[in-house]
Amino acid sequence: MILKNIIIIGSLFASVIASAQNSERIASHVNPFIGTGAADGSPLSGNNFPGATVPFGMVQLSPDTRSTPDWSVACGYNYNDTTIAGFSHTHLSGTGVAELFDVMLMPFSGAIVKEAEGENAYQSKFSHKNETAKPGYYSVQLLDYQVKAELTATTRAGFHKYSFPKNKEAHIIIDLDHSMKKSDWNTRIIASQIAFPNDHTVEGYRIITGWAPMRRVYFHAEFSQPIIRNHVKDGGNSYDNARIVNGNAIRAILDFDISKQQEILVKVGISATSIENARLNVQSEIPAWDFEKTVKEADAVWEKELGKIKIDGTDEQKQIFYTALYHTYIQPNTLSDVNGDYPSADFTVKNASKPYYSTFSLWDTYRAAHPLYTLIQPERSADFVNSMLAYYKAFGYLPIWQLWGQENYCMIGNHAIPVIVDAVMKNLPGIDPDLAYEAIKNSAMREHPGSPFGIWEKFGYIPENLKSQSVSLTLEMAYDDWCVAELAKKLVKIEDYNHFTKRSQFYRNLYDKEIGFFRAKDDKGNWIGPFDPLKYGANGGYPFTEGNGWQYFWYVPQDVKGLIGLVGNDQLFTKKLDTFFTLEDKPEEVNDNASGFIGQYAHGNEPSHHIAYLYNYAGQPWKTQKYTADIMKKMYNTTSSGYSGNDDCGELSAWYIFSAMGFYPVNPANRMYVIGSPILKEAIIELQGRKTFKVTAKNVSDQNVYIQSAKLNGKTYTKTFIKQSDLDSGGTLEFVMGSKPNKKWGIRTEDRPAN
Repeated sequence: MILKNIIIIGSLFASVIASAQNSERIASHVNPFIGTGAADGSPLSGNNFPGATVPFGMVQLSPDTRSTPDWSVACGYNYNDTTIAGFSHTHLSGTGVAELFDVMLMPFSGAIVKEAEGENAYQSKFSHKNETAKPGYYSVQLLDYQVKAELTATTRAGFHKYSFPKNKEAHIIIDLDHSMKKSDWNTRIIASQIAFPNDHTVEGYRIITGWAPMRRVYFHAEFSQPIIRNHVKDGGNSYDNARIVNGNAIRAILDFDISKQQEILVKVGISATSIENARLNVQSEIPAWDFEKTVKEADAVWEKELGKIKIDGTDEQKQIFYTALYHTYIQPNTLSDVNGDYPSADFTVKNASKPYYSTFSLWDTYRAAHPLYTLIQPERSADFVNSMLAYYKAFGYLPIWQLWGQENYCMIGNHAIPVIVDAVMKNLPGIDPDLAYEAIKNSAMREHPGSPFGIWEKFGYIPENLKSQSVSLTLEMAYDDWCVAELAKKLVKIEDYNHFTKRSQFYRNLYDKEIGFFRAKDDKGNWIGPFDPLKYGANGGYPFTEGNGWQYFWYVPQDVKGLIGLVGNDQLFTKKLDTFFTLEDKPEEVNDNASGFIGQYAHGNEPSHHIAYLYNYAGQPWKTQKYTADIMKKMYNTTSSGYSGNDDCGELSAWYIFSAMGFYPVNPANRMYVIGSPILKEAIIELQGRKTFKVTAKNVSDQNVYIQSAKLNGKTYTKTFIKQSDLDSGGTLEFVMGSKPNKKWGIRTEDRPAN
């Protein structure tokens, strides 16, 4: 089986390389430094890392510029930092919690400083002048040691190339204690081990608990040159030339003789199940000591995947677009080994015939990233869903925020539900609709943290005195219930359809018509005051989650017509939208996740993302065109501060990809995309069955952001939305753009999106 896997992998890479050589170098437009650090020092710039990875890989081999990363540098790297602590093999892209950072290596030259302690002892200064990053490759000069470090990766293994200076001692650190601050999320190493089976190999594991509980990380590292000595420290204990050390704060220094060869190559396989599988992973995916070949293979895989959308635009637009697409491909992550083993939610090891995935930041990614995957990664998207269904079978309900195979219960609602419903309703192959329905129904009925269904059913809303974040919970749970009802309808489960449709309307029970906002009630039905629509909540202790009353007012994607009815009529609705986008007043304290403001619109966090598209529902589509164009222009750029907030596993990136093409899934599970302002001259989406869907925008420019007319497959088109069936059939959507609004296009009732 191992030999068969190696042959298959080799054949795949060969075919990928051949196809990549005959096409435009799309990967050249990717700039991995976009979103890695704000120019003004603000921590909210993307929180992306620049290191080496392949699409949806287990390994993200990247530099850590902090010895103890915190939430402001949750990806491990900040462009404004000047030192590197080492290169670890797992990272999160764009999140707000500094987690992973497993198996950190750090080369250094010169004498070992005996009195030096801790991770800071051997960090090195670096300069961006001597730093390079592209998809699948990263390099940097470690100035303090005159060592050039180069990194590349496969799905489950990292490949290091360290070029040492002549006539100096050469060392490599392996750090199994590197993590976020041990006091954060109760992070601590439960157990770890490092072993030296021969003079070319180091292997071991660590069991660490933190944001994700009880993560097991195994590794197997092979060196191109022999290790002549090792020095292991475990807290206050020291061991020289050890064969095996067990502890919970392990760091090892390895000595090498480079008198004949200044380069040392290191191949590191990791696994969530066993050392044996870590060894199998690296030996299957990097069988040779050919670093450049692995770089080329990673580049070819990226070229193929990025080419699933081909665009024509300015150089700046291409760089932003393809870097955004690159960021959406970093997570979710493969968690299964080459032999199919993966860690189940019940802490056993199970085996799957297809890849098992983790890192589901669902409160963020259900909105745009997962709908994007259904278009351009349909088979992988089905694997995402089946991974969630396998998790459900072991855990009893679907994941909320799943990391390294375990639940951390971050954020509210259960937004695996819309992801699964969307995939089933789009008929993605390989998903059992009956199992999918069982999972979403039970996940909408069985109480679990953040989902108090007992009081939901009893009161028809969430009372704030019984459960905090009550308004946001009420609105988001109502949407999830609508999704359950949709799949119940498809499967002709009429009683369930009626039940969940009723629950999807519970949002109305928190609308205060006297003030025109959703607000909190207690369990007696009394409004809780005082109410300030500008005041922010974080993640508990207030009715709103990472937002305020203004931003959450618009969160009824399943029933926008009903929301318009609550306000009164189309005119009052658009007037309120106008106020939202122009009201600059802010309270003294703004939640850390709120950034990227246009009025009260905060593009840096997800609750605002659909709002600019709502003008279409009330007959003023030119305002949707204005604001979506403004957001793309103001909130994205090609610098290290290229995002207006945390990218959140590609969600801000996915918003840009959809919006730049000219449409967006306001309701992520209704198979409809609402039209905005296309900014690209052309975008061609590769679909299943070798079909393509092309979007063109004639006369488009920074000034020409307003749709003058449109055609779909050559016929005049006035609707402000397109359906999934339009994309599935393939074809061309043509826009003619201008500098002034055409207030006659798309305004009729029949041209507006349905709920």
